[in-house]
Amino acid sequence: MTWHWRYENANGGEITDGVSPSDTFPSQADAESWLGESWRELLAAGVEAVTLLEGDRVEYESMSLRPD
Repeated sequence: MTWHWRYENANGGEITDGVSPSDTFPSQADAESWLGESWRELLAAGVEAVTLLEGDRVEYESMSLRPD
């Protein structure tokens, strides 16, 4: 299986316009490393939260990109 991110707006709806589709990654660690490098650009593009999926299975969902 491959891992990928789903981009979400503030209401939890999926964002597909205005952002490039999520890359796919061979492992959870690779996906998380990519997000660590890319979250600022995603936030600037209007992505408020992300969900990590392995195939269709949700690993964790609606993780905010806003720093606490």
